[in-house]
Amino acid sequence: MAKTGYGKRPAGDEDPHADPDFAHLSPRDREIAVFVDHLEAGHAMGYKAIAAAHPLYGQQAVRSSLGRITLAGHLRWIKEHITVEDDSMRWVTRTYWSRTRRSTEWWEDFAQERHGKDVTEYHMPGLARVEDIEEQAPETEPSEPDAPAAEQPSVAYRTLAELRDADPRMPLSDGDCRSLESLALEWLSLGATPHDITRALTAGLPPVVDNPGGLARNRLENKMPPKKAKIRQKAARRARVTRVIMACGLCDADERTVEIVSGLCRECLELCEAEGPLYEPVPETFLPGPRAVGLPGADEVIDVTDRVDALRRAAGLL
Repeated sequence: MAKTGYGKRPAGDEDPHADPDFAHLSPRDREIAVFVDHLEAGHAMGYKAIAAAHPLYGQQAVRSSLGRITLAGHLRWIKEHITVEDDSMRWVTRTYWSRTRRSTEWWEDFAQERHGKDVTEYHMPGLARVEDIEEQAPETEPSEPDAPAAEQPSVAYRTLAELRDADPRMPLSDGDCRSLESLALEWLSLGATPHDITRALTAGLPPVVDNPGGLARNRLENKMPPKKAKIRQKAARRARVTRVIMACGLCDADERTVEIVSGLCRECLELCEAEGPLYEPVPETFLPGPRAVGLPGADEVIDVTDRVDALRRAAGLL
């Protein structure tokens, strides 16, 4: 399983399971699509993870098939820019799966509908595949070329550096601030505020402080808030999607730097084309394309659970 908030996510509004769901795919692609369709929500969707779970195909075969399944309209990787109430921002890559074939236009509308969504329930710090990428400045305010980006100090560092303003007896040097930063960060992770840290380090000071750094370390270590202080964080800061972009399903490049065509960048698309003719595009509609007339089982819903369970047993997953 992927980290919480990642992995396979249903796009929603799908048809019931039926034998002809993936009849438009080649035998290998169909086999992998059926396998992915029956994976639990939240299962890791990288080709290496799927190849490790599938008993028949290796990484290269799964990677290639995932690309062609993406082109067929069943799979998309979408990067969401998350802004949290504490003004922290990050890019998060989501993987969406649809048993029903979807057109490129349908997926584009689906991605745009993610804009503005409240994702507090899914937002967690430290998740896998999180990119801390700064937004580029607008074209109307170009940044000076070749100018190095200034590293912004953390809240913990600033709290320590500003102690001298709260009490002149506690002037911490840059070296002191950096060595004590991890302790201050631990305080913050336990629910303390910068004001709590400042008060703990300046309350009841002697008339003269000979070693501000040593005193600060002693107090940070000995007055550490109890773990129950985490209760203060139960009301999670609201997190919202403030930008949505499509990403390539095979190389993770996104439309900020490359053109994304039907879920793949041009380079990965050419690799898929090299294997043979691609699948016919899905009609430009929000509904799935009509199933072929006379296709065996087209009007019959067939339970394929036993078939998938056999594959999973062979892979040692059951």
